[in-house]
Parts: sequence; C-alpha cells; structure tokens
Amino acid sequence: MHKQQNILIKLIGISIMLVVVTNSPVIFAQQGNVISSYGPTNQTETFDQIKAARIAVKSERAKQHLEMLNTRYNLSKKTTAEVVMSGGKPIPVGPTATLQGVTWEELDKMTPEKIKEKGVFPYKPLPFADHAEGGMLFPEMITKLLPRLVRFDLDFDLPEHILPDPAPAIYLTTRPDLGDVAKGRLITIDNYYEIFNGILNPKQLEGLRLLVTQFPQQQFNATEDRRTDRPSLGVTCFDCHANGHANGANHLVGDIRPQEFRHRIETPTLRGVNIQRLFGSQRALKTVEDFTEFEQRAAYFDGDHAMAAKKGVNVLERGSQVHFMAEFLSILDFPPAPKLNIYGKLDQGKATPSELRGEAIFNGKAQCVSCHPAPYYTDNSMHDLKAERFYQQELTNGMMMAHDGNIKTFPLRGIKDSPPYMHDGRCFTLEDIVEYFNLIQQLDLKSEEKKDLVAFMRTL
Repeated sequence: MHKQQNILIKLIGISIMLVVVTNSPVIFAQQGNVISSYGPTNQTETFDQIKAARIAVKSERAKQHLEMLNTRYNLSKKTTAEVVMSGGKPIPVGPTATLQGVTWEELDKMTPEKIKEKGVFPYKPLPFADHAEGGMLFPEMITKLLPRLVRFDLDFDLPEHILPDPAPAIYLTTRPDLGDVAKGRLITIDNYYEIFNGILNPKQLEGLRLLVTQFPQQQFNATEDRRTDRPSLGVTCFDCHANGHANGANHLVGDIRPQEFRHRIETPTLRGVNIQRLFGSQRALKTVEDFTEFEQRAAYFDGDHAMAAKKGVNVLERGSQVHFMAEFLSILDFPPAPKLNIYGKLDQGKATPSELRGEAIFNGKAQCVSCHPAPYYTDNSMHDLKAERFYQQELTNGMMMAHDGNIKTFPLRGIKDSPPYMHDGRCFTLEDIVEYFNLIQQLDLKSEEKKDLVAFMRTL
C-alpha cells in the first residue's frame, strides 16, 4: 500500500482531505471523491524521506511483478543465430506466452467470449515494472554503459535477449554507401562529433548534438523527488532511442489519468521517420517537428506542465533547435533488406519457398497487408483492434486491464531489430505477434502458415 499523509484543513466550514502518496511521481489530491490530475509541486518531504519510502516497497513490488511475468511468459533464453539483427545480435524465438490449460489450436477454435469467460487470453496488457510509480526505466545493458540512468527505486523487468542491440546500427538515407555508421558504438555527447563530422551538414550535426544532450525529466532532475541518488542533468532523446532506434526503455503514456489506466509504452524506433505521419502516444502529432517539441514540453514530465516548470523544462526554439533535430531524424533509414526488390516485395530469385509462402499469407489469408502495405509496410493510420473482447477488465499489479483503444500501424521494415512488440511490449517475439493477431483477427492459421509468416517478416 502507498504510504499516505492525511491532512485535514478547514476552510470556511468546508473540510478538505489531502491525500499525498509519497512514493509515487503521479500524486493526487482528493476533495471528497474528486481526484486531481496534478501532482504536488511544493514537496513537503525531503529526498531522504522520499527515497526511504520508495526503497521500503521496492522488493515486494518487484516480486509481485516477476510473479506476474513468470505466470504469463516463459522468460528463459531462446534465440537463433540463423537470422540476426542488423547489428549482429541473435533474434529471440517464441512464442513465449504461457497458455493456461489450453493449446494454441484449441484457442483458435474458441470465440472471444469463451476465451474471456475462461480467462485464457495469453496477451493481456502489460503493466509497468511498478505501475503505481511509473517513469522512464532503462534496461541494464544501457545503464552499464550510462550509469547516470540507474534508478534507486526500480530495476528493469524484461530479459536482455528479447531487447534490441544495445548499440544499434545506424543507416542514413543521405549516405547509404556508408552502411552502418555506428559500427557497434553507442552515440553519445562524447563521440557524436568525431563520428559524424564530415558526414552531416552543420544543421544536422547541431540537431544530433541536441539529441544526445541531457535535459531535465520527471525522474531524472535535481529536485528532491527525483529517482536518482545524485541530482541529474536529465536524459537525452538517444537514451531511449539508442542510435536513433530503440533499446527496450519504457515508461507510461502521459495523456491518461488516473494512474491505473495509463498504458505502458515501449520506445519505438525512429528509423524511417521521414515516411511516417503520426507521432505521440495518442498519435495526434502530425510531424516529427511537433513530436520533438512535444517530448520536451510534456512527455518528459508525464504531461504535467506545472511539474515541468518546477523541474526545469527545456523549451526548444522551433525555428532552429526543433528544426535541426528533426532534420537529422529525417535521414535515419531502415536497415537494408537484400531480399526485397525496388517495390518492397520479395525478389523471387532470392527468397526461400517458406518466405514466399509467408508473403502470400501476409497479403492473403492473414490480411496483414490491409494495414501494412509495401514498401514500408504501414498505412500511416490508427486502428482499434478491440482486444478487450478477449479479457476481463480487472486490476493487475496496479494496472487496469482495460481497452487499448486506437494504436498506430508501425512500419514493419526492419521489424526483426525491434523486439519486444506492440505498443506496450506484450509480445516478446515475432512468433508471439503472429499468435496475437491470429487470435485477434480469428484467422485460424495452421502451424506451418505461422512459421512461413514469421520467415517472411524476418526478411523485411
């Protein structure tokens, strides 16, 4: 339970009870049954008191979360080196979801109502490591390289083998002849100039500098309610979007209240951002410039502009800083796909029979092409899969298993480099993605058809 301070204040005969949740960054004030959207900017506790309250609940909440993960998934390491990510890391193999008293074949035959009644849907929404707490959380493979990103109150929850490369490859639309520019290096403020000077124009280089510059954020700042032992200068865009890609870092969407209805959100790749037209957790932003500006003003502080003012919001200048950052982001390319032709479809002379069958299923029985057309395999739109047809709305580890609502059609180019999948990372492998959509769309795919579909997606 949250540690609470109850303070009774009498104002002109009206009693107001303020409930201050001391171990959560999203803190609500109550008047009667009304819950506020705002957190307290005038903190009444010291850093040591806040840290002690968080440490007191850390181990128990981590234990509950791990029990939930072990109930839902097989977390043991299973990878294949037959197909690797563009940076060389073996890709994870699944499905990893653990079925409860049924087989995949039996699930295929059940109606959504029956699956919901029996409580056997294997891909419910995934809670944050401590959902009541929230905030940016980074995998250990990143905090080893960047110790400033270690939180004293939370440890990362997913195994490393289902995450992207810690230092992903970088491909540029302007210089495809260079191949991977990163070459195994994590781009930071320490090396960006040395690596990219002479490759980028001055505006792009300045944009990259800003993308690897620390700015204050809700949990990483200098105030008493930070979640780092030492005061922090903040986080950089590339702390989550490592090398312009992703690294498994996650947090909660900023535009939903109360806390239990907020969605866990995985960091999406920024590769191919130049062909995308929807940005932000609710996809209301229409340009990468809007998204870049929005991240600093709102997303870094859980959508609370009052908290942002306290912690040191960095308001980017639209005409130079935002423009320069967006100009660099717009030249991040998808990784090479040697089996695809100029139309983004399989080259008949290079693909295997399984991959060709998978493409036919993708464009036919599985109906994937309805939302993921070539060449970039996205329709740049939003779709509501209505997954709540398959599970009960219930509170699990601080998160309400409620509606996902509309989610963006992410490009599938280079998809093998981007586990875990879905907006909240609930599907750890491409095999899990196939099983998920097989159920959601009620496709009744056979075992070999599922394998062929995975084989095709690995070529994209």
